[in-house]
Amino acid sequence: MQSVLRRLQLGSGVVLLIYLLLHLVNHALGIWSLDLAGHGLALALRLWRSTPGTIALYGAASLHFALAVHTIYGRRHWTLPPAEWIRLWAGLSLPLLLIRHAVTTRLASSLYGFEPDYERVVIVLLTSGTQGLQLALLAPGWIHGCLGLWFRLRHYPLARRVKPALLALVALLPLLSAAGFIRMMHAVEAKSFTLPAVDPKLVAHQFTLDAWRHNLVTVYLSVIVSAFIAGQLRNGFERRRLQKKC
Repeated sequence: MQSVLRRLQLGSGVVLLIYLLLHLVNHALGIWSLDLAGHGLALALRLWRSTPGTIALYGAASLHFALAVHTIYGRRHWTLPPAEWIRLWAGLSLPLLLIRHAVTTRLASSLYGFEPDYERVVIVLLTSGTQGLQLALLAPGWIHGCLGLWFRLRHYPLARRVKPALLALVALLPLLSAAGFIRMMHAVEAKSFTLPAVDPKLVAHQFTLDAWRHNLVTVYLSVIVSAFIAGQLRNGFERRRLQKKC
């Protein structure tokens, strides 16, 4: 059973890592032009909004989250090496990105017909002052996915031989992504002295979308905390039972 769970965790993690990879590459295209990044975004939306893409992305996210909750609940001790702590912290940050992204784009599109492009997304982020948060949230998910994949591949000789190249990719791609996103922000700001108005569809339904985001984040954090507390209580009961037997 543990072998099956590990394979499910790896498979769902790879899907999410591909999603992040394409997201980072799309941002990096902004180094060349806003239009080129927009074409990349259109292709990514076509992929992830298709029926297979939707099932793969949100199915992988749900499965990976369920397995993470199972791991948190089932852990007998929390004495972990630094790399595992980093992976855990980064992994728990990933759903925060997915929730924000899903509400701002997919949910807004499905409920209110908001069709995102990079110019609209940048305007929303600049207007709300959350452009730094958008850049910061991508990095933890990328780190978590890369570390998780490396822990599975590090035993293979080929993986160890190409480790320097992999490290360069892991470090370089987020930097290129940040540079591309900053370049797109400057391109949008350069179009006029004042930022264009936010899409009226988003403005009209902002309160509802904020409520969705807040509720989903609250549910997510509640599940994580509950799994940790339940696991600690179970560990305490088991220790007491063993002490009584002794």
